[in-house]
Amino acid sequence: MQKTRLRRYARLIARTGVNVQKGQDVFLFAGLEQPEFVEMVTDELYKAGARKVFVRFSHQPLQRLNMRHGSLRALSTVETFEEAELKYMAEHQACRLFLESEDPDGLKGINLEKLSRSQQARYPVIKPYREQMEGRHQWCIAAVPGAAWAKKVFPGERTSRAMEKLWEAILETSRVDEDPIAAWQAHDEDLLRRCEVLNGWGIESLHYRAGNGTDLQVGMIPQAMFCGGGERTASGVFFNPNIPTEECFVSPMRGQAEGVVHASKPLSYQGQLIEDFWFRFEGGRVVEAHAGKNDALLQKMIGMDEGARYLGECALVPFDSPINRTGLIFYNTLFDENACCHLALGKGFADTIRDGQEMTPEQIRALGVNDSMIHEDFMIGTPDLSITAKCRDGMEREVFRDGTWAF
Repeated sequence: MQKTRLRRYARLIARTGVNVQKGQDVFLFAGLEQPEFVEMVTDELYKAGARKVFVRFSHQPLQRLNMRHGSLRALSTVETFEEAELKYMAEHQACRLFLESEDPDGLKGINLEKLSRSQQARYPVIKPYREQMEGRHQWCIAAVPGAAWAKKVFPGERTSRAMEKLWEAILETSRVDEDPIAAWQAHDEDLLRRCEVLNGWGIESLHYRAGNGTDLQVGMIPQAMFCGGGERTASGVFFNPNIPTEECFVSPMRGQAEGVVHASKPLSYQGQLIEDFWFRFEGGRVVEAHAGKNDALLQKMIGMDEGARYLGECALVPFDSPINRTGLIFYNTLFDENACCHLALGKGFADTIRDGQEMTPEQIRALGVNDSMIHEDFMIGTPDLSITAKCRDGMEREVFRDGTWAF
């Protein structure tokens, strides 16, 4: 892979992704797969003005060992130094940058009960710091190839060739081969225009239909607004939380979802794949769910807490998106969620509420934004998906027709 292209990608992540400001700290989380690229991104972060870059490496085999040998009590404990780091991030409004490269099946076979219970025990300690950071700092998720991930996407290729092809797919869908920063500015403006149209309609509910059995109605929060592309912190700093992204999204009204929805792509959750799954909603809550593969993991996911059974996001992505046009299943939510329309179970977004940054978490929840320790996107887009909006003026308007924008 040409280093000039990787350098453009690193610069894009630093300046358009997290958009680090002069004197701001950055916490960079990455696997062990691409240390040279991590070094390159770190260099670009400093050139953009970062005060200090803290790099935190992780490795799935080590996570497996911890889960196998660690006691539930030890795994459930948020250590003093871990909490101190969270407090530092929150108080200093540090950027967070995640470079994903994990094996989609890297945690297959681990003790699900142990993993779930340890996460549930840690969450009450972590939650206040997350709420303190929400809307007040920049964050970004981007990706780099990992060997096992590349072989999953390109199973017929030798590892080196699979890695090269995955790099190509990442750079192409991240708009790196144009003038990346200018291309992202134009892309953000296009998504913003679509959101302005949707927000002008005064949508009360969305009705999803597809030939695979999807027939779902979801209510909207009156104070909610569709967002897309880049976001702004409370202090006005513009950043792009996902590279790539193709979505216009909103947090729906908790308790207002009725019907059945079928997933159209596999879901990578906890380092494992859930496939061929569907949910049935009553009163906004998942009352029935089933997966053809990894059903036990699906049940664990929706049982993490009460909010895990409610919707936290509705996202609109055309089926002919640049990511879907690659013809690939990435087995990675960052890419697959931006290939086509998706929903998310779990936590909703305060920044989809008008003036939400001025509200407390309790006020946000009182408006109908769901709260949960999870936020898990799953893809529902199909070539025949239709979405109709029922609006407050009594009109019904087409949002999607045959899997893509109807306007």
